[in-house]
Amino acid sequence: MAATRAPPASPAKAATAAAPEGGRTPDAGADAKAPSSRAPSSKPPFTVKDLRRAIPPECFVRSLPRSAAYLAADLCVVATLFALSTLIPRAVDLLPAAPPPPPSSSSSFLSGAPLLAPLLPSTSPQALMRLAAGASLWCLYWFLQGAHCTGLWVTAHECGHGAFSDYPLVNDAVGYVVHTALLVPYYSWKHSHRRHHGNTGSAEHDEVFVPAWSPDERPLWGSGAYRLAHLAFQQLLGWPSYLLFNAGGKDYSRWASHFDPWSPVFSPRERAEVALSTAGVAAALSLLWSASRTFGVAAVVKAYVVPYFIVNWWLVMITFLQHTHPSLPHYAEGEWDWLRGALSTVDRSFGKYLDGAFHHIADTHVVHHLFSGLPHYNAERATEAVKGVLGEYYMRDGRNVWRALWEDTRDCCYASPDAGGGEGGGAAAKAGGEPARRGVLWYRSAVTEAGKPAAKAA
Repeated sequence: MAATRAPPASPAKAATAAAPEGGRTPDAGADAKAPSSRAPSSKPPFTVKDLRRAIPPECFVRSLPRSAAYLAADLCVVATLFALSTLIPRAVDLLPAAPPPPPSSSSSFLSGAPLLAPLLPSTSPQALMRLAAGASLWCLYWFLQGAHCTGLWVTAHECGHGAFSDYPLVNDAVGYVVHTALLVPYYSWKHSHRRHHGNTGSAEHDEVFVPAWSPDERPLWGSGAYRLAHLAFQQLLGWPSYLLFNAGGKDYSRWASHFDPWSPVFSPRERAEVALSTAGVAAALSLLWSASRTFGVAAVVKAYVVPYFIVNWWLVMITFLQHTHPSLPHYAEGEWDWLRGALSTVDRSFGKYLDGAFHHIADTHVVHHLFSGLPHYNAERATEAVKGVLGEYYMRDGRNVWRALWEDTRDCCYASPDAGGGEGGGAAAKAGGEPARRGVLWYRSAVTEAGKPAAKAA
C-alpha cells in the first residue's frame, strides 16, 4: 500500500470522551476526517506466526562469514575513501596556480590592499578554480564517507539485535568496536533500542519520536521558519542530544542519559555495560584529541568530524521518517499491542545507491520491526514475502525523502484521537465509518490546507 499524506485538520477537544490511562489527555480533532490512506488500526486478521511462515526459512539464517564479508567491504570502502581524501591537496595543486600579486610601493594601512592581501582570498580565475575543485572533492568525500559510515552504523545496530551471527560474544565485540568508533555507547543504546522495539507505536512507553498530544505542546509549529530551524537542529544535533540528554525521547521522572549508568533508562543489571560503553566513547574522543594535536584540528575535522555529522544526519532522517507519517497510528495505554505497534512503521527508499549503502534499513524497516533478528541481506526478500499477508497493513511511502521530511514535519505536529468519525481503517473500514476509539491517536497538521497555522484547541 502506498502511503499518502493525510489532509490536515483543525483541532478541538472532545470534552465528553474519557481520557486514556497513562496520565496524559490527548486533544481530539473535532473536524478531523479519516482519509482512506490511513493505515488500518484495528487488530489484524493475521498473527506473527502467520507472517513468519510466509518468509522462507533461509531468510532467518545468520551467516557469520556473509555478515563479516559485508563488514569487511564497508571497512575497505571507508579506508579507501580516507586514503583518497589525503590526496585532495595534491590533486588541487595540479591545477594552475594563481599569479603572484603585483608589487606595490605602499605599505601603509591606509592604502588598504598590501597589508590586507594575506588575509583575503585571491579572486583570480585560477584561485577560484582551485577553491571550487577542492570544495567539490571534499564534499564528495564527505557524502560518500558519511553514507558508508552509516552502513557501518547499521551493522553495529544489527549486532545489537543479534542478527550479525549466532554468537552473542561475536555480535557484542563487533558492535562495541564499530559503534564506539562512531561515538555511540554500544550497550547503552542496545538496551534502550530493545525497549523501543518492544514498545513501538506506544504513545506512553516508546523510547523515541514520542508524539506530542496537544498543539499547546508545540505552539510555534505553524511557523515554517520555526520548523526549518527545528529540522536543522534535529538533523545535525538530534542524535548526540538524544544520547546525552534524552532529547526527543520518552519522558522519564528525571534527567536521563545514555552515558549515565544510573540513568532511569537502564536497569541495575545493565549499569556495568553502560559504564563500559561510556568508557569506550571517552577513549575514542581521547584518540581524536590526540590525532588533532598530531595532524592538526583542520585535518581531523575534514577527515572525521564532518562525516560524523553526516552520519548523524542520515541516522536521524532515516529513523524519523520510519516512524513519522500522517497515515500511521499511535496507541494509548489499553489499546496498544505489540503487533499493531510494530506495524506502525513505513518503508521509504533513499534511492538505489543509498539504500545499498545503508544496508536497506530504510526500505525494509517494517519487516525489521517484525523480525529484528533477521539479517539485512535477507530483508528485501522477506519484505516481498510478507506483503501478501500484510495486505493494506503494509505501509510504503514512494515520495522523495527530502520532500517527505519537510511535509511530514509540518503534518505531524501532534497526535490525538478522532472526535467522532470513523477510525480510518482504510479499505477495511465500514461504509460510514466506525466509532472513533480514544486509544488510537492520529497525527494532526500544524497548518491548514490554505497554508496558514491551524487554530489551537479551544
